[in-house]
Amino acid sequence: MLVEFRVENHRSLRDEQALSMEAAVRDEGDAQPQDGVANPQYLPVAALYGANASGKSNLLSALGFMRDAVVHSHRLWPPDEGVPRDPYAWGPKRDASSFFEAVFMIDGVRHEYGFVIDDSRILEEWLHVWPLGRKQMWFERDRDDFKFGENLKGENRLSSKITRENGLFLSAAVQNRHEQLVPVFRWFRRLRVFNIAGGPPPSTPFAFVEAVSRALMREPTQLSLFHDNASEERTARSAQSTRLEAFRALLRAADASIVDFRIESEAQEELSGALVPYNRKKPRFRMYFQHKNSIADAWLPLEQESNGTKQLVGLAPHLLDALSHGSLLVIDELERSFHPLLALFLVQTFNCPKLNPQNAQLIFSTHDTNLLGTTLGEPALRRDQIWLTEKDDDGSTRVYPLTDFKPRKAENLERGYLQGRYGAIPFLGNIDLIGK
Repeated sequence: MLVEFRVENHRSLRDEQALSMEAAVRDEGDAQPQDGVANPQYLPVAALYGANASGKSNLLSALGFMRDAVVHSHRLWPPDEGVPRDPYAWGPKRDASSFFEAVFMIDGVRHEYGFVIDDSRILEEWLHVWPLGRKQMWFERDRDDFKFGENLKGENRLSSKITRENGLFLSAAVQNRHEQLVPVFRWFRRLRVFNIAGGPPPSTPFAFVEAVSRALMREPTQLSLFHDNASEERTARSAQSTRLEAFRALLRAADASIVDFRIESEAQEELSGALVPYNRKKPRFRMYFQHKNSIADAWLPLEQESNGTKQLVGLAPHLLDALSHGSLLVIDELERSFHPLLALFLVQTFNCPKLNPQNAQLIFSTHDTNLLGTTLGEPALRRDQIWLTEKDDDGSTRVYPLTDFKPRKAENLERGYLQGRYGAIPFLGNIDLIGK
């Protein structure tokens, strides 16, 4: 589980900002979405509210950048093109270094991993671990100088020699089969950032359906880091049907009109307008959905479904992965194409221990104030699950929790937010000036 994320000098996040998933002390008047859990130590949900262009997406993209750096820097970043970072655009911060750090739990053990980068290279990198509650330094890096703790066993020196100046040691070491670091690497690899605004267009092209279908019917070897874990592969084969059933249950729960779905594959003879030889045909997937009260054997292709259904289908593999592995799912603009009740359904799923037994986490940005109030029933969010973003006059983003304001027990959070009591709302100009 994520405990805390810190970032500095990424897009509008000029100064160091922090997002914490540690639960605040709950008072009796606060909302309690978690059945049977009085005060969980780490929260399963965090919601980001703020005006347009206030920096919500930038905070989530920072998490995504950190994830991609760990997973891809050794294999996919070109060795001669520096670090593909995105620093604050104005003033001296443009040439200053950027900082990323995540604190997270793996099997009950606290881990702290982070790095500092500039445009050309990795300046610092570190991993500290707290087994049995006592801090251990596993490795620390200062440019090309590496220091390893006695508790980190494996090919440390060899892995440091193959680590490029613009690549992370963690990324290189795991590719070099450093088994002790695999759980840390896997924690980042399973982190998913889903951008609703960047989801499938109404036409739902072949690439989208292909990606979702393959994710739902994932080949067993894709679940294994080194493609040689026989036990994991056997588990994956037996879990494939369970995964499809979970997807079917998700669709039924989120859209009462959908009763079933199926995936069909067919030979694809044309690719990018060119004829492909018969022996090089690739499977092409199509998804069909059956709705309640529809004529028997009448199935609609995904292309004819609503944007909301398409977005749900695109999100489903990431959602099921998170709930299955207890990983972190990040969604930008949750309300885009989603009905408020569907957004509420997703939040309640993560907040409910019975539906989320692996302690998966959901972090999302939204403008949906229904989740703050009682329009849809009891408030969906605890007060310590609500975070706000606001731009200062110089264009930099400030991230802060609602609990900083210590709202009264009976205070209507939705009304208070819209009235500007907590900041993080747009300042609108005079509408009379439009058209003059």
